[in-house]
This record gives sequence, C-alpha cells and structure tokens, in this order.
Amino acid sequence: MDTTPFELDMAPHGSLAVERVVNGPIQTNTYFVISGDEAVIIDPAWEGEELARRFTARHPDVRPVAFVCTHGHADHTGGLAGLRRVLGEKIPFMISADDVETAATHPASLREMWGIATDQPPAPDRLLAEGDVVAFGDVRLQVIATPGHTPGGIVLFAATETGNVAFCGDTLFPGSHGRTDLPGGDETTIMHSLAHMFRLLPPDTLCLVGHNDNTTVSAELENNVFVRRALSMGY
Repeated sequence: MDTTPFELDMAPHGSLAVERVVNGPIQTNTYFVISGDEAVIIDPAWEGEELARRFTARHPDVRPVAFVCTHGHADHTGGLAGLRRVLGEKIPFMISADDVETAATHPASLREMWGIATDQPPAPDRLLAEGDVVAFGDVRLQVIATPGHTPGGIVLFAATETGNVAFCGDTLFPGSHGRTDLPGGDETTIMHSLAHMFRLLPPDTLCLVGHNDNTTVSAELENNVFVRRALSMGY
C-alpha cells in the first residue's frame, strides 16, 4: 500500500449541514450532507425507501446529487436501491474502485453470517481513488484512501468555513478502529491507514464515523491507543 501523503486542500470552501440518521439492525450512521440546495447521502445503510421519505420530508427544497459509500459492506450500501427507487435512478452511486467486489458480494455474506437481508446495491457510476473530489453546493469532499477494514475503505474530508469535517466510515471509531477479521480486512493495513489519515487531518477535524458517536482528531490522538501506536511505530 502506498501511504505517501498527498496535499489536502485546506482552504475553506463554503458551508455544510449534516443530519445523522441511525438505522438498521447494526445501528449504522447514514449522513445527509447538505450544501446550499444540493446534498450528498453518505452510507445509505438499510431502509432506503424510508431514508428517502425522511430526506424529502425534512429537506423538500434540497436535491440529492450523489450517494457515496465509505466502503462496500452491506450495512453501508443496503439502502442504495431503495433510495434510487424513490429519489431517482439517475443519481450517481460512488465508491472506491477497490471495494466494487466487496459491495457486490457482501449482501450474500451478511445473510449467511447473521441472517440479515439487504438489497443488492447497483453497479457504481463513479469509482473513487485517493485525491479525487466530490463537489456539490459550495463544498468539496476530498477522498483519502484508508483500506484495512475492507480493501477499498475511504475517508471523505471537507474544509469548510464553519470547520473541518471527515466522514470516516468504519476506518475509525472513538478509541478504536474497524474490525479486520472479515474477508478483505487486514490489521497491518488498517494501522497504515490510521497513520496516513492522522498525518493528513488537522487536529480540529470533526470525525463522523460509521457506528457510534462522533469524535475529533485531537481526541483520538490523545485517547486512541491504536492511532498512537500507528503513529509511534512509523506505519
């Protein structure tokens, strides 16, 4: 894995509002990310049609322009089909190129492992890689590659006029990181990813994670033993 840091654009671009919706049997965080009259929905986890109805009821004047998944596990992609049925089949779905296979195969694995059924996600319309930008409204989501939980995990970072925000998926949890014992996971790789992202992100960055409550880069630098180990051991 190439973890050579690239240069994040730290110039503030616009402002955004974020609504977190906790849904599904594994309590996944879905995020409605709004800038002006446009929105990106990140990690549409389970109840896609219900998520769509909630979005349109709460944000009737906002147009969703993309669905972006931080990785391909079905508890983060299972709502895509339902969202599209309600909000529009032409809204593009974006995911890392390295997690296309995970997104295609994980619904069957989830049914087999835990007896949980999810819709099969559609084929992606845009494949993301580190350094790519998802632009909407007046903000820019910058892609950081963070494999380890899955082969194609990503973090989405935005520098805005109201602060720095990172959507971390299951790469990071408060005091911990995403599990690496599932197919495609790797402990050494996720340690490299933690070191990579924490060398890039400013300390005041708000980290919105895939499960549990939010945290900050500064809090994790102080309290997360995995982050501290990744940085101190030179991953």
